Amino acid sequence: MKTSRPIRARISGAAIRHNYRLVKKLAPNSKAWAVIKANAYGHGQWRALAALRDEADGFAMLECENAVALRESGITQPILLLEGIFSARDVRAVVEHRLTTVIHCQEQLELLLQAGKFEAPLAIYLKLNTGMNRLGFTAANLPRALEMLRQVPTLEVSLMTHFAEADGERGIDWQMARFSKLAGNWSGPRCLANSAAIIRYPATHTEWVRPGIVLYGASPFADQSAADLGLQPAMTLESAIIGVQELAAGERVGYGGTFTAERPMRIGVVACGYADGYPRHAPSGTPIAVMGKRTRTIGRVSMDMLACDLTDIPEAGIGAPVTLWGAGIAGPVPADEVASAAGTIAYELFCALAPRVPLAVDEV
Repeated sequence: MKTSRPIRARISGAAIRHNYRLVKKLAPNSKAWAVIKANAYGHGQWRALAALRDEADGFAMLECENAVALRESGITQPILLLEGIFSARDVRAVVEHRLTTVIHCQEQLELLLQAGKFEAPLAIYLKLNTGMNRLGFTAANLPRALEMLRQVPTLEVSLMTHFAEADGERGIDWQMARFSKLAGNWSGPRCLANSAAIIRYPATHTEWVRPGIVLYGASPFADQSAADLGLQPAMTLESAIIGVQELAAGERVGYGGTFTAERPMRIGVVACGYADGYPRHAPSGTPIAVMGKRTRTIGRVSMDMLACDLTDIPEAGIGAPVTLWGAGIAGPVPADEVASAAGTIAYELFCALAPRVPLAVDEV
């Protein structure tokens, strides 16, 4: 999509590949599902696919129809449906297109088995609830599920779980203990590690790992930056200055006048607002870069514009390049820093990018 408005998001295929390769270095004995759900966390499913087509061991996503589209595009690697199947049509697609599906409840298991015997081997991931308490079998219903699966020898079963606090102080030991108790003497394949666990808990590097946010160059941790982890930003949101104002001390900026100039100031107006996906609740002081220099946003973010401090960047005028987040030509601004200032996480920034923002691919 082309637009005369000076805003765009640049996607770096090279960065996505770099980040995937970093995961493989961290977990050299594991295969890695490249998680491309939510339109590859806002980066574009097909753009991420192009970057990883010859790299990824497998792809993980949510919608069965998207998985079928990948197959029809020539993808031969395993494709994992992270939320499983929702209808008999999904089951038929899983069988026909050799998809791998999560099974997280008795109803899904019965839906799968109603299809009858499977002539060719079919891979499934049986999800165990070890404390996340969203999806998965528990000690109460797992034995029945395993018994039903034993009746279908053509099913290739792996066990998986999802960590609730691999990025926090509580860690994963308590969930690993629950997983071990539920799995018993299980000797088949397992898939445990999400992005945070891949980095911090090598013991979770089982047959498969599931990198998500790290593929796109953001940190899953509050106390470690993406740069500290060796990650490269895959998305850069850029715009330009479209207006300049001179303020006297005491003048206010924007809706509600939430920012008051503490001295004579020069401010720039940027063509980016919450309708573009920039967080409306980002406060004054959120980092931004103009012409290679870091500065701050000021005032309330509006629908199509936001303001920034140009007082110490006298060379910046109308048309000056701006980096909202990422590795822009106007200077790097880590998405994690913007997200932290706005009280959210980089996942939300990426996924909230509006359709009206044109995407450009730096390198495939």
